[in-house]
Amino acid sequence: MSILGEEMVAKLVVGIVTAGGDAPGMNAAIRACVRNLLAKETKVIGVKRGYKGLIEKDFETLTSRSVSGIINLGGTILKTARCEEIRTEEGLEKAARNLNELSLDYLIVIGGDGTFRAAKEISRKSGVHCIGIPASIDNDIDGTEETIGFDTAVNTALEAIDKIRDTAISHERFFIVEVMGRGSGFLAIAVGLASGSEFILIPEKPPNVDSLIERYKVMKSLGKTSMIAVLAEGAIDGLTLVNMLKKRIDAEVRFSSIGYIQRGGIPTLRSRILANLFSAKAVEMIFEGKKDLMVGIVDNKIRTNELTGKKRTIGEGEIYMLNLAEKLAI
Repeated sequence: MSILGEEMVAKLVVGIVTAGGDAPGMNAAIRACVRNLLAKETKVIGVKRGYKGLIEKDFETLTSRSVSGIINLGGTILKTARCEEIRTEEGLEKAARNLNELSLDYLIVIGGDGTFRAAKEISRKSGVHCIGIPASIDNDIDGTEETIGFDTAVNTALEAIDKIRDTAISHERFFIVEVMGRGSGFLAIAVGLASGSEFILIPEKPPNVDSLIERYKVMKSLGKTSMIAVLAEGAIDGLTLVNMLKKRIDAEVRFSSIGYIQRGGIPTLRSRILANLFSAKAVEMIFEGKKDLMVGIVDNKIRTNELTGKKRTIGEGEIYMLNLAEKLAI
């Protein structure tokens, strides 16, 4: 039963925006939000090109047909863009003014920690309440143990590393494989453990090259002829590391960056399920009159938390995974 009541719910106007970096499953989230809202005869406005579109009044009315056939698509049909202007008072004022002209009651924001931080400020300026749906391949949003898109990105990177492993074994090489993660190592840790990589290098634990070389020597003495280090891009410059290693170890060292393919592609089952569950909960919160919250998953249960925009940091679970990966790589 809606706390707002059927008559008030029917009069709601809700906007949806995808901002920041794209993540596989965003389209599934848009679809679920739109159709859950329309089921209550709520008017739905799509904001195009992230907060840039919000400032430039790039809007469209979304219908059930607007979201047909998108559940399996990567990227976002609403498009997204980086927007430095939203970080300024002038940009926030423009965004607030445009939201008020639309007579929006709520804005659903789908994105990462930066998207959520901006949403808090937009809500403060405009009085339009924001509900956050976490979507990021980095998996580093406080308030949820997993984000939409993370599972897809891990599987994309894992497939690439499995293929690189074939070449590493055939040519007896040491590969440094760079994955995304400018400020966090969640992706690198998951991919490193799942791929059986010998090294996992993350920003939270800056690599010590001397220790890395000593470990390399130990593994070589045990008969290993090829190795892979999964490197989160923010840990150390990959080419710099390769050049340092080439001077100090007796192996052919190669560098491979997986790059932007981690952001795209068909979302996995897990990413789609999270998109549907998160979106259903987000819409439910709107109908219940909740304000400025985000949805997430903790202990395998859908939860709601304050929309803070804080980053999640690696914890005991990730440390355990790092140690386990190191133990199993010998």
